[in-house]
Amino acid sequence: MAKARTVFFCQSCGAQSAKWIGRCPACGEWNTYVEEVVQKETVATTTGQWKPASTVPGGNLVKAAKSVPLGDILAEDEPRIITPDGELNRVLGGGIVPGSIVLIGGEPGIGKSTLMLQIALSLRKMKVLYVSGEESEAQIKMRAERMADGQHSGCFILTETNTQNIFRQIDQVQPNILVIDSIQTMHSTLVESGAGSVSQVRECTAEFLKFAKETSTPVLLIGHITKDGSIAGPKILEHMVDTVLQFEGDRHMSYRILRTTKNRFGSTSELGIYEMQGDGLRQVSNPSEILLSQRGESLSGMAIGATLEGNRPLLVEVQALVTPSTYGTPQRSSTGFDAKRLQMLLAVLEKRAGLRLGQHDVFLNIAGGLRLDDPALDMAVCAAVVSSLNDLPIPGDVCLAAEVGLSGEIRAVSRLDQRLAEAEKLGFREMYVSQFNGKGLDLARFGLKVHAVSRLDEVLNGLFG
Repeated sequence: MAKARTVFFCQSCGAQSAKWIGRCPACGEWNTYVEEVVQKETVATTTGQWKPASTVPGGNLVKAAKSVPLGDILAEDEPRIITPDGELNRVLGGGIVPGSIVLIGGEPGIGKSTLMLQIALSLRKMKVLYVSGEESEAQIKMRAERMADGQHSGCFILTETNTQNIFRQIDQVQPNILVIDSIQTMHSTLVESGAGSVSQVRECTAEFLKFAKETSTPVLLIGHITKDGSIAGPKILEHMVDTVLQFEGDRHMSYRILRTTKNRFGSTSELGIYEMQGDGLRQVSNPSEILLSQRGESLSGMAIGATLEGNRPLLVEVQALVTPSTYGTPQRSSTGFDAKRLQMLLAVLEKRAGLRLGQHDVFLNIAGGLRLDDPALDMAVCAAVVSSLNDLPIPGDVCLAAEVGLSGEIRAVSRLDQRLAEAEKLGFREMYVSQFNGKGLDLARFGLKVHAVSRLDEVLNGLFG
């Protein structure tokens, strides 16, 4: 019988230690080390892994892998699996790569299982095995009926957590795509620890990774996240997979954003936008039009800013409310925008524009529940604050896109042509930009009047006179 030994693993980063440590030396977290039983490898426990034939007593000759010169390798461009979900295709770089392993994480209840089940149901010409360790077959059936109206002949459901039993079902079904919900609920008999532990997550991921690479079957893994927003389990989990997706959004709002934090087969600057509805997630192909569709008459404290989320241009509504303070210290509140950057812009308005904001409360909100950190929204934030302070509305056909410096200068932003094209498409007639963005860019080809400015006071004079 193999001798068992115990090892302590950090639940935050996966670091290993022979004894318990209060503070992890790798990640700095406190009280994260747990004890797990680790069994030494023997011939019996490594029969599923590759090994030279000489190490197997009495074993048959095994064809070992050979090294090949890089120039002799035939690069076969295997076609991607194009799903009916255009937003997911965009984020993955053009579709699902055969043999890839994709990890998607997000807050509880944000819609990870809904998105994966929706993808599984939409691929009707392919076999998809959906493995769930969190829901029963009846519960999954109820959600599927709500999404696909009973048309899901190519989707197979398996409620199982043991990886060995899952691979037996895979041999029978022969799926084209495998979905695991979730990797933290899976466990392997090769590891003597509970499901969700560091060693179990690492071992189960390694087994699915080996299956994906040997059979060219894409595997979609759903992962839990920790309280600080990172993927639960060892950090090596994110290194092992090919793509890491982050599903974000406010559960009290209907919009969801799918981001890429790692992608071996495409860009990490793309993102997909969805709207949660009663029958599942709906793709939002033109988010700017939806975010601006609730505007009525022009009111003070509202400004339209042109931002970028990944490579996608968005026009968002910046709302500001400036009221006299009833306390000794004025309040500064921001929703969807960096609060420290808001304080910096208010200081610039006081110093460079001569405004008196020290006796006023300032509240800022990005409409639609979005959280943005693009510096190009600086000018829109300043304009919205001044509009609310003086109770003067900004014309509804005016858009702004520029960064504001500490000396009140208007700085250039990236990819201005995409922002201008988006504003023109949505019917805006005027746009304020930095004069340094005009170099090398033909502004005349856009069907809107472009105001190239260099100072903050020029913007305020142009908007409010």
